[in-house]
Amino acid sequence: MELYSGAGGVPASLAIVACIGMTILYVAILYSPTLILRLPPPSSFKTFMIRRFICAGISTVVSLVVCAFILPIKRWNMSYLLSAYGIRLHHTWEAVVFPLGLTSLMYIGSFILKIWSSWAEHGDHQIDISFQNLINWMVSGVYDISVWRMYIVAPLTEELVFRACMISLLLCGGFKAYTVILLSPVLFSLAHLNHLLEYHMQQNTSLLKASMVVGFQLGYTVIFGSYASFLFVRTGHIAAPLVSHIFCNIMGLPAFFSRRTWLVSVGFVAGAISFVYLLFPLTSPSLYNDNCECWHTYCYWT
Repeated sequence: MELYSGAGGVPASLAIVACIGMTILYVAILYSPTLILRLPPPSSFKTFMIRRFICAGISTVVSLVVCAFILPIKRWNMSYLLSAYGIRLHHTWEAVVFPLGLTSLMYIGSFILKIWSSWAEHGDHQIDISFQNLINWMVSGVYDISVWRMYIVAPLTEELVFRACMISLLLCGGFKAYTVILLSPVLFSLAHLNHLLEYHMQQNTSLLKASMVVGFQLGYTVIFGSYASFLFVRTGHIAAPLVSHIFCNIMGLPAFFSRRTWLVSVGFVAGAISFVYLLFPLTSPSLYNDNCECWHTYCYWT
C-alpha cells in the first residue's frame, strides 16, 4: 500500500475535524427520517430498525468517501484504498482466529458459568449442544431484527467509521499510535451518548439513574474501543476488531464472580493473565503482513 507515513501526510487539525464530523454524522443521521425528512413515526420496531440500518449505511459510505479524499494515497487504486481501510483478503484467517482467540480468554469465567448453569439445569448433568439446536438458533437469528442490529449492522458500520476511517486519518495526521488508541475510543463512546436520552425516555426512569446506567456503558465502550483500536493498529486488518466486536456483543460483559462456583473467578483471573501475556505476541504485525511491519506506523510498537 502506497501511503505517506506518519507526520505530514494529513494536517493534524484536518484529521481531528474530520473525525469529529464523522462522529456527529453517525449519530445525527439516525434522527433524520423524522426530524428532517418529516416521515411519519415507524409503525413497528422492525421498521424503526430498518430505517436506522439505512441511515447507518449512508453515514458509513459518506465517511469512507470523505476519508478517501483526505488520505494521502499516491495513486487512485482500489487495492490501495481498501488496504488503507484494512480491507484485504490475505492473512484473513490470522486476523480472525488470533484476535478471536485472544478476546475469548477474557471470557473463560463466562464459559465456566454457562457450563455450570447448564449442568445445574439438567438433572442428568448433560448439556444439550446438538448440531440441530445450533442450526435452529442460527435460523431464528436471521429473522430477528435485533440480531442484525447487534451482531451485523452495528459492528460493521462502527468498525468501518471509528476504526478504518478515523484511525487511518489520525495516524496519517502524525499522531502516535498510543495517542490514537486513547483518542479514537473517546469519539467512539461519544457516539453512544444518544443512548442516554433514549434510555431515559423509553424506560421512564430518572435522568440520574439513566446517567449511571449509560455512564457505565460508556466506560465499557471506551475500554473496548481502545482494545479494538489496538487490534486495528497492530494488525492493519479490519477483520480483527470486527470479529472481536461481534464476539463481545454476543457474550456481553465478562463474568468475573459468581456465588454458584468459585471456578468462575479462577477462570477469569487465569484468562486475564493469559490475555495480557499473549496480547503483543498474537497481534505482532509480522503475523498479518508479508513484506513490511511498518503499515501505519507499526514501527512505533517494536
